[in-house]
Amino acid sequence: MTDTQLFERYDWTIEQSDAGERIDKYISLQNEDWSRSQVQAWIKEGRVTVDGEPVKSNYKLQAEDELTLRVPPPREMAILPEPMPLDIVYEDSDVVVVNKPRGLVVHPAPGHYSGTLVNGLLAHCKDLSGINGVLRPGVVHRIDKDTSGLLMVAKNDKAHMGLAEQLKEHSVNRTYVAIVHGVIQHEMGTIEAPIGRDPKNRQQMAVVFENSKHAVTHFIVQERFKDYTLVELKLETGRTHQIRVHMKYIEHPLAGDPKYGPKQTLEINGQALHAKTLGFVHPRTGERLEFEAPLPEDLEQTIAYLRQQ
Repeated sequence: MTDTQLFERYDWTIEQSDAGERIDKYISLQNEDWSRSQVQAWIKEGRVTVDGEPVKSNYKLQAEDELTLRVPPPREMAILPEPMPLDIVYEDSDVVVVNKPRGLVVHPAPGHYSGTLVNGLLAHCKDLSGINGVLRPGVVHRIDKDTSGLLMVAKNDKAHMGLAEQLKEHSVNRTYVAIVHGVIQHEMGTIEAPIGRDPKNRQQMAVVFENSKHAVTHFIVQERFKDYTLVELKLETGRTHQIRVHMKYIEHPLAGDPKYGPKQTLEINGQALHAKTLGFVHPRTGERLEFEAPLPEDLEQTIAYLRQQ
């Protein structure tokens, strides 16, 4: 195998709506695991080309540009504990439930080996399950970097398998709160639409009817504003970016969403989405556990602002 075959290749054709965007910013928005500084390093290393030619980080994209990124293969490396403040909602010898702030990446990934929730958890408890390997110890399910709220982490493999089975059986209770664009007229609804890779942009998910997975999201309107709606959403399935994709599909994309929402939106650092409730059966005791995390301050402030409009 040649060195070039080891690289993971990503290709984009730039649309008119993205013309004028800096190339480093555009690429960093295509994958939440890629920081802008990491993208800039790749550009310096010549891993990014436009129409086959290397460019600088401040290059302004033009419509129809053919953009290519070659990401180097991940290195096997130890993930180091990093002390950080963690909002631990529950902890015992098997399970940790964490209230994750917006902006914190859940687990390390190529080019982003530090500063993640997993680094902080390793410093906090030192014993996490090894089922997901060196980069994702203990991670049973994840929430996006710019989504806040509750997620569960397993301290040992037995607990991990028990929690993962509940996710597979859709018996975990996961409720989210979101602010979406537009005023939803009906009080509640169910979105049942399969999700898979977007054939037009392989770095995004979309509602597609081939090479996709069954996906169901339920929602209830909590409050209506002038141009937005506050909704509570319950996941029946757990597909990648499910809420973000489903709400875009019904033409009510999440406010602040840089990947699936409009450019003109509320000034929030990431999508206005919070994992409010998490409920599951304890994998050892069989006890039903239910946890709730209050809305983060920035969402509370945004809701107060919308009420004044």
